[in-house]
Amino acid sequence: MADTAQRLPDPAVEARLARLDEVLAGLESAPGPALEAVRLLTEVYGEALARVLDHADEGLRERLAGDELLGHLLVLHDVHPESPERRAARAVEKLRPAVRERGGDLEWAGVDGRVARVRLSSGGGCGSGCGGGSSEVTEAVRAAVLAVAPELTSVETVPDAAERKPAPAFVPLSTIKRRAVPEEAR
Repeated sequence: MADTAQRLPDPAVEARLARLDEVLAGLESAPGPALEAVRLLTEVYGEALARVLDHADEGLRERLAGDELLGHLLVLHDVHPESPERRAARAVEKLRPAVRERGGDLEWAGVDGRVARVRLSSGGGCGSGCGGGSSEVTEAVRAAVLAVAPELTSVETVPDAAERKPAPAFVPLSTIKRRAVPEEAR
């Protein structure tokens, strides 16, 4: 087994990924077979990852999927063992403590088609600026969900049950227009 002490720390991996994005962006406009070579290499690596998962037991699959970098690679190659809904729900649960610290709450509400749905509330009547409904929190939730489940197309917030306004009561028009007839007129 390889020595994990020789592994790159996460900040170094992130720096390399950022540089890779720059290089790939340059390759898209470059003439020649370079872009095709990158695509073919990506396909072969994806197949290799799929074969690793085929040979892995459930515990190893979970550990591989739980590693942030490997999880992204598994998503990239469309071989992640968890559904996009499960990955998105886990991302929301990871953010929940931070939202609560800001006075709000965050809850997974499921997937509708390819749209993730979350319940974001401000809690305690503190308004939308307390953390629950702020655009900063909404954007953080969106980014976190779509990072782990790019198969989803968007993230929508659904109203919290406590914050929903009750529907207006229906009163038939006929009951309003009918006038009472005085007793002596009968």
